[in-house]
Amino acid sequence: MPTAFITGATAGFGQEIAIIFAEHGYNVIINGRRKDRLENLKSQLEENYGIQALTLPFDVRIKDDVFNAINNLPNDWKNIDVLINNAGLALGLSSVQSGNTDDWDVMLDTNVKGLLYVSRAVAPIMVNQKNGHIINIGSIAGKQTYHRGNVYSATKYAVDALTKAMRIDMLPYQVKVSAVNPGAAETEFSEVRFKGDKDKAKSVYEGYTPLKARDVAEVVYFVATRPANVVINDVVITPLAQASSAYLYRKTEK
Repeated sequence: MPTAFITGATAGFGQEIAIIFAEHGYNVIINGRRKDRLENLKSQLEENYGIQALTLPFDVRIKDDVFNAINNLPNDWKNIDVLINNAGLALGLSSVQSGNTDDWDVMLDTNVKGLLYVSRAVAPIMVNQKNGHIINIGSIAGKQTYHRGNVYSATKYAVDALTKAMRIDMLPYQVKVSAVNPGAAETEFSEVRFKGDKDKAKSVYEGYTPLKARDVAEVVYFVATRPANVVINDVVITPLAQASSAYLYRKTEK
C-alpha cells in the first residue's frame, strides 16, 4: 500500500484529506498537536477502511520534535509516497500598525517554518526513492492580499514561492511538487483566527455557501493521483460566490 503523510490532520482540511486517502487504500501518517483527536482519527480510519494509520503528535513549529519524529519512523513507515503540508492557521485580522506581534510569530512559525521543517525531513526520503509527491496547502490569500490579512497573506505568498522553488529542487529526482490554494472554506479556520469567538467566526460565512473541507480534500486527492508523467502545479479552488481573496458576493434578505 502507498503511504500518505498529512500534517495538521486533527481537523478541517487535514482530517478530510486523511479520510479520502484512507478511503482509496493508502496507509496514512497523521500529524497534529491534539493527541486525543489523532488517536480517534486513527481508530476511525483503521476500522472503516482497513488501512494502517500511524500517529505523529508534534507541533510543526518545534524543529527538534519534527526531525526526531520523522527521522525515527518505524521501518515499515519510512517510505512516504505523498506528503501533504497542511498544518497552518490565521490569527487575528488587523492592520500592520495595530497587529499583534505574537500572532505574527505563530503564523510565520507554523505556515512557513513548519512547512520547511517537515519538508526538509521528508524530502530526502523522496530523493532517495526517486519518487514522491509534495503537496503544499496554500491559500487564495497567497495570490491576492486583502484588507487586514497582511501577515497571513505574507505567509501564504511564501508558501507559493516555496512551492515553485521546491519544484525546481525536486525536478532531477522525479519528485512532484504541487500547491492547492483554497478560498473561503467553513472549517475551524475562522474560530482559530478569532480565538474561539464562534459568533464572529460564523458571520464570515453568512450570505453564501462556502467550500467544505471535503471539497478541498477531493482536489488534493485528484492532484496526487495523476499519471506519473503529469503534474498539476497549482490549483486555486473557491466557492461560487468568491471572485478573489477580497470579493465575495453575499445574498442579503430583502
